[in-house]
Amino acid sequence: MGGQGIERRQILRYIGIASVASTFPGFSKWAFACPQEHADMAAAAAPGASGPYQPLFFSPQHFRMVEHIAEIIIPEDDTPGAKKAGVAEFIDFMVANKVPVSGYREVRSTQDAIEMGNNAQVRFLSGLDWMNARSHSEFGHEFMDCTPEQQNSLLEELAYKNKFKPLTESGRAFFQFMRDYTVVGYYTTKVGLESLGYPGLRVSWPKMPGCPHPDDPEHAHLHEPETSTDPA
Repeated sequence: MGGQGIERRQILRYIGIASVASTFPGFSKWAFACPQEHADMAAAAAPGASGPYQPLFFSPQHFRMVEHIAEIIIPEDDTPGAKKAGVAEFIDFMVANKVPVSGYREVRSTQDAIEMGNNAQVRFLSGLDWMNARSHSEFGHEFMDCTPEQQNSLLEELAYKNKFKPLTESGRAFFQFMRDYTVVGYYTTKVGLESLGYPGLRVSWPKMPGCPHPDDPEHAHLHEPETSTDPA
């Protein structure tokens, strides 16, 4: 949404956060360290095997809502928007695996990460339910059944200080939370970095780690990283 910009130094920090996703199994729809061509190659090798994305955490209804709100936050214009970048799939994967994404609290320990990951699941579900309740109260319909004008009106009340309304504190907090996940999902893809015109892209992107498991293009047989028991 207009006026919801983000500093490039934050984006570079988000790259480090999002790259943890490559250590989890089953992440075939969005992978920071692994080329998207893998999924295309797998689909070509097994026609009919791939289909619509099946959410790991969200219900189908909630997933469509996350996808739609993300696209409103980063819409398609002269560059691809959040939907084409696979942001909703990124969010679903990160929330399902309890990987925290936050611009306001640092992860200082494993316990911090666990607490933030658990909290993210609760916040997303309660936030989406709040959006539906608010939409029903204002417009007589749940969010996805409202008109685009009604949806934008509600989100603007949560995004812009000069449009804040009383008793929307929970919704404002959720919008900021949703925005953080959307920004991380979008700007840690090549599409997102290219949309910035980031001058270091020509240097930094070729140095990104390549896919460490080319024989498993769908990432269906990965395992959790082993924890070393050797003393440091």
